[in-house]
Amino acid sequence: MLIRDTLLARLLPQGDSSHITHELTRMGCQAPEAVLAASDQRVVYKLLDVPFSTARLFLTWWQQYGPEAWNYCTGGATGDTCELLVGGSAALFNRVRGEQAPGLQPIVAALDAARRLQAQAPWSLALGTHVYDVQQRTALMGILNVTPDSFSDGGLYLQPAQALKHAETMLTAGADLIDVGGQSSRPGAAPIPAALEQARVVPVIRDLVQRSGAVVSIDTYRASVAAAALDAGAVLVNDISAMTFDAQMAPLIARRGAAVVLMHMQGTPQTMQRTPSYRHVLDEVYRFLAERLHCAMQHGIPRHKILLDPGFGFGKTVQHNLALLHGLEQFAALGQPLLVGTSRKSFLGHLLQRHVGDRLEGTLATVMYAVLHGAAMVRVHDVAPVAQTVRLVEALKQSGSHV
Repeated sequence: MLIRDTLLARLLPQGDSSHITHELTRMGCQAPEAVLAASDQRVVYKLLDVPFSTARLFLTWWQQYGPEAWNYCTGGATGDTCELLVGGSAALFNRVRGEQAPGLQPIVAALDAARRLQAQAPWSLALGTHVYDVQQRTALMGILNVTPDSFSDGGLYLQPAQALKHAETMLTAGADLIDVGGQSSRPGAAPIPAALEQARVVPVIRDLVQRSGAVVSIDTYRASVAAAALDAGAVLVNDISAMTFDAQMAPLIARRGAAVVLMHMQGTPQTMQRTPSYRHVLDEVYRFLAERLHCAMQHGIPRHKILLDPGFGFGKTVQHNLALLHGLEQFAALGQPLLVGTSRKSFLGHLLQRHVGDRLEGTLATVMYAVLHGAAMVRVHDVAPVAQTVRLVEALKQSGSHV
């Protein structure tokens, strides 16, 4: 698996030396011209939490391959560990897989695991009987909050008739699936009883599936609510805790053959926006999602039923959100479809000085960026304008590939 002890390998994007330059600059290094010139032909891995003693041993061993290999180990160190950038040709990485390197097996294993995980990335996403080609088309998840207090649309769709009408409007506008939530996860929101959450979502999900045959996900971190929603016809569990709040969630999803969204959040909805803090947000979110992916697979949830979500707005400052958006492509190393949810989020309001009901332009801009940088699905309130934006961006991408 991707995790081995405290060592984590991450593949940096190829073909764009700016990512490598950024990482080296952050680590206090200067990228030599030879590295930048060859970056699009070389594979670059980033190793996190490498013991200094192991890193020194690796540097000596890696240097035997001469100009074909390069590495940096500096900066970003905490305690007895450091970050390590390792570069080389794909052929070189394939060659060293079988070599015996005393004391370096964790590094060799981590590099190989990262390579295999990306190579085995699912080409499709299965949600019930519906299969989406995540390489060719970005799916649209329409947000349906049947709550009185959600940050953007609280109270608008609390009644089942209102909720169903809005869901059908989103489906007509181009939504591929509807995400139904019965408990607000806005910053500071207090949890409600599970019975109340279930009472809000189950009738809407049942009627929506029966009336329109819609693909429906349930936005919850409670296994009991998820089970009732699956009984009503939902096929995807969108869990903001990545199955950490309820120990029964992972076994339930595996047993029922459902799909799952694993999202990163620092803290809880009550605490997440008090003082969000990271040493390096991209690494820490990546590390968390890698661990949760590993956990889901251990429970028997197949990879073609797992989406990963960096959790925009959930325990992040404006700069944290921007850093995650800028580094979106790096999550491709996990080999899983990526869900991006920036719709109407507060960081857009801070950047553009717009209140929550006036953030469409900011949402469209971030959706465009996400589609161009690897998002397999976007979660949005304003389905109609987003659908037009996404389809145009996809047409531009496809036309460029045929030039």
